[in-house]
Amino acid sequence: MAEGAVSLRVSEVFLSIQGETSRTGLPTVFIRLTGCPLRCRWCDTTYSFQGGETIALEELLRQVAAFGVGTVCVTGGEPLAQKGCPALLTALCDEGYSVSLETSGAYDIAAVDPRVSRIVDIKPPESGESGRNLWDNIPLLNARDEVKFVLANRADYDWARVAVRQHELIARCPVLFSPVQGELDPQQLAEWILADRLPVRMQVQLHKILWGNARGK
Repeated sequence: MAEGAVSLRVSEVFLSIQGETSRTGLPTVFIRLTGCPLRCRWCDTTYSFQGGETIALEELLRQVAAFGVGTVCVTGGEPLAQKGCPALLTALCDEGYSVSLETSGAYDIAAVDPRVSRIVDIKPPESGESGRNLWDNIPLLNARDEVKFVLANRADYDWARVAVRQHELIARCPVLFSPVQGELDPQQLAEWILADRLPVRMQVQLHKILWGNARGK
């Protein structure tokens, strides 16, 4: 498919500091695509569920290039809900960007360009969407990818700990544990991880520490 034939519904394109994953702290261009079929209880980007602007792929690449930054994150919403997302990811890689994809874990990641770092969110029970986890994605993960668990309480933590072991996630890729802002004390999560000697990376949302819940940050 020619680049000019592809268009995507885009909520926003902006430059910020990456606040999560192993790329935390890097200046990053974010492409937030519109739409998501999931309704996680603590979603902080509900504004991306609807609206946005339809942008041709070539124009979107021009917007990204104008920022002059080599790291790009495609996020949402749920990016893979749009048919044009794989083409966007491949085009970004072809342009030489270091590309990551933030996905809910409810969509098949097989079609994603292998040069992309796939950040797969696995939903715990308190999210209200744990039934949407597509476990068939797990065998597709490699060392370039990452798995993220956002946790609201001890029950979520215990559930995630079991999932990490059952699916042998540590051997596949980095595993990230994050506390739900305002629900789980980050210090408490850190203490659980230390007590269990769990070889996961704990993270907090750096962008929220810097700018709160400001949109476009």
